[in-house]
Amino acid sequence: MLHEVLLALSGYPGNIFVEKDGSLEVVPDLPFIHPSEQEILSSLCKLGTFYMKFKAFTAKYGGAPIHPGTEEAHTSDLHGLYLIAFCSGVEKVLEPYRQALLTLEREILEDPQLTVFHVQTELMQYKLLFPAIASVIRQVESQRAHGCYILEILHKNSFCGMPEVRNAMEIMLYYCHGVLYKQLSAWLLHGLLLDGYNEFFIHQGKVLADAARAGSQGDDDDLGIGGLSGKQLRELMQIAGEEEERKTYVQFALRPEMLPSYIPVRLAEKILFVGESIQMFEHDKDRPAMKRTGSILKNSEDQFAEELHQLSKASLFNLAAFESVIDRIRKSVAEHLWKLVVEEADLIGHLKLMKDFYLLGRGELFLAFIDCAQSILRGPPTNVTEHDVNAAFLQAARDVLLDDDEVTQFRLSVQTKGQKGQKKPSGPIPSGESGWGVLGLSYSVQWPLHILFTEAVLDKYNTMFRFLLSVKRVQLELQNCWALQMEGKHLGSQQSDVAKWQLRTHMAFLLDNLQYYLQVDVLETQFSQLVEKIQATRDFENIRLAHDQFLSSLLAQSFILMKPVFHCLNEILDQCHNFAMLVSLNPGALNERQLDLLETIAKDFSRQSNLLFKILSSVRSHQASPYLAQLLLRVDYNKYFSQAGGTLGSYTAPVPPSSSSTTTTV
Repeated sequence: MLHEVLLALSGYPGNIFVEKDGSLEVVPDLPFIHPSEQEILSSLCKLGTFYMKFKAFTAKYGGAPIHPGTEEAHTSDLHGLYLIAFCSGVEKVLEPYRQALLTLEREILEDPQLTVFHVQTELMQYKLLFPAIASVIRQVESQRAHGCYILEILHKNSFCGMPEVRNAMEIMLYYCHGVLYKQLSAWLLHGLLLDGYNEFFIHQGKVLADAARAGSQGDDDDLGIGGLSGKQLRELMQIAGEEEERKTYVQFALRPEMLPSYIPVRLAEKILFVGESIQMFEHDKDRPAMKRTGSILKNSEDQFAEELHQLSKASLFNLAAFESVIDRIRKSVAEHLWKLVVEEADLIGHLKLMKDFYLLGRGELFLAFIDCAQSILRGPPTNVTEHDVNAAFLQAARDVLLDDDEVTQFRLSVQTKGQKGQKKPSGPIPSGESGWGVLGLSYSVQWPLHILFTEAVLDKYNTMFRFLLSVKRVQLELQNCWALQMEGKHLGSQQSDVAKWQLRTHMAFLLDNLQYYLQVDVLETQFSQLVEKIQATRDFENIRLAHDQFLSSLLAQSFILMKPVFHCLNEILDQCHNFAMLVSLNPGALNERQLDLLETIAKDFSRQSNLLFKILSSVRSHQASPYLAQLLLRVDYNKYFSQAGGTLGSYTAPVPPSSSSTTTTV
């Protein structure tokens, strides 16, 4: 009978121990088994049942891995290298159990008088261990655990007060960490994502980056503007390499659901940065810049590989030692990347170029462009608007003697109603559905700056570009109104003219001070701080952080993120634009209907300026919101705003000849 017990403990049923519903049970009512032995044998059957299920699990999932490209990989419920490693860990944990059965068999052969109680005593520790292992397997199967998520399950179950269970979980973790360290070594040292089963906490997605295509719409000669035909425009854009072969850059990202909780997100981001940087270098290692700068890890691959190998041999995962190695690798990569981006690629020069175009640093260019494109973008955009506006942009660059090599790196885009799959542009649309509201700027990013000027970063630059361009355009329109006033001042003035030009003065006063605040207090100050931070570090990650802070500060200090102020500024720009359109289209005396429209514009401008003053004045201390306080200082530097009760644009409607002498003051 004892041999039957050993066979049952090994997962094999017999005459005394039979399998029923997937479990081993003692045949009831056997005359030679005492009731007390019945309880012991039932307890041993539970161990045999656990062991039988363990063997079935490891036999099913612990064999050769399923090829990731086959149909079986998609239909199989569980698969992957981590699952195979987990099965190997389970087998390693069960090895002492099998040795205990062999020892019991030798003891029984030497002493046939041994009792079942002796067998139970020798296997007592497994009554606690096997249910814990079975619980882990159930979690893996029920949650369809895959990849690094298996590490998370084992890690949680390792927090146990029973030493046998904790040691078993640590052994299984050790085997699974073997796969993790192999993936980390390939990723950190060679930029290779060896993850055919999508098990790693880093995944990839391809992003196609090609040069902007200009002049591809319409006929060669019919769509010319400003002396440039469609053919000539394409020839100019070819200078920037528009017809180059498309380049595909692979972008990588973290997969949060696969990241074990004992690896902090900040550490995972360092791992992502290192591998992504090395992958980029390996992909473009034939470039001249790469040949000048040499190995990205400064020929320390063997040293780092040995350190990672030593970590993989440790029985327990040591987070401090692991992070120390990652930090050293990251530091080496960051220094090399800093040299390539800042020195070789001239990052500061490119940032100045971004400032000149996206942040309107070349004011003379955009003054000329607004003048050239006013008639094109005044109405709703059409299919040829983008072609025409780029021709106007190039013509404006020529007018101000700007270098073609700089201009052709940028391209204006206009989104029409028929275009789908594009994000709606953010920022103000001061003239309803006009082309100005859907105007954007794209930049042909050079290698390796694409890792800094990502799509999300360029979106933020575009948001600033639209807002600054709207302020500049409305300011220029008010200046043109002043020119009309100067041309007609010798003709004398009527009551309506005095009120009209006073309203223009108030509008120009507010716009000029807003423009000064944006250019001096925001753009120039923040850009100077960014350049200082870049020059003070040799770590690329610090540069990326400084650049992100720079963009965030621009959006915050321009009030784009502060919806009440931003909405108020947009309404003010709208009313200033409406006033400029009214005056420019009617330079002479206004009729009654136009005077009513002027009164409405003045009323709306007065209400919005008063609201702006209330928002700015509601700041109780400079420290609470220094940006609002700074803008208030600009628009109320001589206390005129305060003395006027926080209202600009007071307008007295002139009395029509046929009406009464009653006047209305706004």
